[in-house]
Amino acid sequence: MSGLRIPLEGPDGAGTEHAVNLLAPNPSPMTLDGTNTWVIGRGEEVLVVDPGPDDEAHLTRVAAHLRDRRVAAILLTHGHHDHSGGARGLAGLTGAPVRALDPRHRLGDEGLEDGDVIGLGDLELRVLGTPGHSADSLCFWLPADRAVLTGDTVLGRGTTVIAPDGDLADYLRSLDRLRATAEQVGAEALLPGHGPVLPDPIAALDGYVAHRRRRLDQIRAARESGAATPAEIVAIVYADVDRSLWPAAEMSVRAQLDYLGGA
Repeated sequence: MSGLRIPLEGPDGAGTEHAVNLLAPNPSPMTLDGTNTWVIGRGEEVLVVDPGPDDEAHLTRVAAHLRDRRVAAILLTHGHHDHSGGARGLAGLTGAPVRALDPRHRLGDEGLEDGDVIGLGDLELRVLGTPGHSADSLCFWLPADRAVLTGDTVLGRGTTVIAPDGDLADYLRSLDRLRATAEQVGAEALLPGHGPVLPDPIAALDGYVAHRRRRLDQIRAARESGAATPAEIVAIVYADVDRSLWPAAEMSVRAQLDYLGGA
């Protein structure tokens, strides 16, 4: 893709011709380098996707980056705090409405729904409903750059936790939809909510689907070996994973047990 730029030093400043990432300073095992705040548009009017946590320094940096440009809207891929916590603060700094699938996270009259098209001059973002990580997860297709903003549905490295407000069956269907869409439209980059840009969408999505299927097989095997509780299954299936991530792994195990009909 002409205009694809991926700095070697990390996700901050990465992006495509019409999208640039401003990395929030909230690194952790769950958020990787931090939350990616995407600014869409190069003209006088822009969109901001996922303003990140309620962090004054980050929001001030985003507002300074925008300078005299008008923010047409602040869009949320989903309502988890590390993506949405700063929305009201950034709205106060810019006067922009906040649009989200979940009405609880909106500020203004307009929400977001699967199939919506958001115009920005010659650009447009198309909304893809991708529930699974959470019930309200969305992705955004940016045709001008052949790029998909994926929120937490696909991360720049590692894999996604199925949160308590998510569902694995929905998530697998969403991955299948993204895979089919990426192939149909010729997507050339995934712009995730955490981690670096992924320049091979098909390979990334195939890897995600294969990983989920392997994990399900491993959980079946752990149960057959006698593991009865989510914690016992985590100790077997995630034995090679840093123990600080085991609570998150247990959330995913519970979602997988629900999917297998074992919870």
